[in-house]
Amino acid sequence: MKNYSAFDIIGPKMIGPSSSHTAGAARIARIASKLVKSPIVKVDFLLHGSFAKTYKGHGTNRALMAGLLGFKEYDENLKESLKIADEKNIKYNFIPTDLGDVHPNTVKILIYQVNNQIVEIMGSSIGGGNIKITELNGMKLEFVGEYPTLIVKHIDGPGVITKITKVLADANINIAFMSVYRQDKGKEALMVLECDDNLSNNIIKTVEASSESVEEVYLIDSL
Repeated sequence: MKNYSAFDIIGPKMIGPSSSHTAGAARIARIASKLVKSPIVKVDFLLHGSFAKTYKGHGTNRALMAGLLGFKEYDENLKESLKIADEKNIKYNFIPTDLGDVHPNTVKILIYQVNNQIVEIMGSSIGGGNIKITELNGMKLEFVGEYPTLIVKHIDGPGVITKITKVLADANINIAFMSVYRQDKGKEALMVLECDDNLSNNIIKTVEASSESVEEVYLIDSL
């Protein structure tokens, strides 16, 4: 039998009518905002399943934009997020689509930046405001945003994992969960390290310098 927490039963503190369609949506997009390293020019929200059918009525569109702007699900700015995006000259599209065999409350977010780089992330709102991120820049992965999380894009090779985890050990940071996803041996890989302790921006610089195989590092605060 599953044990339910008070959060599961009562739901999160939030603006909007639905924990799945507003709180969860805002959280997915807020994680996406942590991956942005240059001002946003345009964003496409590809909406699947229930998100596609009810995004206007449940305010999913406003929640997604609010999260991308860095607002939390209970922030009053959520209601005005589209207006705020317009003021920032951020172009946006909400596009109902079929993302395949995924959770019915799923969105893929494509973020176009001033530096001409594109961030692509997919996540699902799985109930009670809880979320699961399932894809980053075309690579499959999985994390839930409940812990301070470090995502390291690197080239797969001997010793890379050891060098990166040593950085955390030297900083007295405990790793709660760790997963590594790769395209193939010696090819691009993603390391996801969910930690028990808060992570500083200095960790990013130290991890980047730990190995020539490290290409990019993202720090995502716990939700």
